[in-house]
Amino acid sequence: MFDEDDLLPLSALQHLLFCERQCALIHLEQAWDENRLTAEGRVLHERVHEQGDETRGDVHVARGVPLRSLRLGLAAKADVVEYHRIEEAVTSPDSEHPAPPGVRLPDLPGLWRPFPVEYKRGRPKPDHCDLVQLCAQALCLEEMHGVAVPRGALFYGATRRRLEVEFDVALRRETQDAARRLHALVAAQQTPKPQFGPKCERCSLADLCLPHAGSGRSAARYLRATLDQLGRNEA
Repeated sequence: MFDEDDLLPLSALQHLLFCERQCALIHLEQAWDENRLTAEGRVLHERVHEQGDETRGDVHVARGVPLRSLRLGLAAKADVVEYHRIEEAVTSPDSEHPAPPGVRLPDLPGLWRPFPVEYKRGRPKPDHCDLVQLCAQALCLEEMHGVAVPRGALFYGATRRRLEVEFDVALRRETQDAARRLHALVAAQQTPKPQFGPKCERCSLADLCLPHAGSGRSAARYLRATLDQLGRNEA
């Protein structure tokens, strides 16, 4: 269990899975540079958070919900948590203290099951970074409310569609492992060396990261080539 002072931003899990160096630059060196993609994503989140809570039939929509998990050492503000009304559970005679299937909400009758929804500006990604971020939100809700959160959804702005996600055993393990790796990275206080790859093309920190610096080229050879080129230009 972590202390309150040790909690890290849940969003750092996505940075970690995208690139450990990017994660370290942001969360260790406090480096940040915005490009069109990150600006569009920021505006999308702001618009979602600005809308008020509402109840539509058997779904209560809460926006900008604070989350935390002392077990994972993470904290966040969820874009949206939908609470779906469920049937009242019948207490089993074999269980003295059964876990409730849902939570009680102020001024709303019945039990409600949390269903986190994360908004993304682009399209579904080939890796699991979005899935892990959403699963971490579910694990926070489970710890906070003491109820199971089996599913959630990712809403992608480019497709205007929801992708429903089941929080199975494999995804939960991947999420817990990512949280451990994040805390290990922060505890080590060491930024990994750059490794150039295709994802560097869409990284907003490319100019700060200098990914080509880790490509193995000799700095002295690069400097000599640059000076030679300058000499040829002057001639």
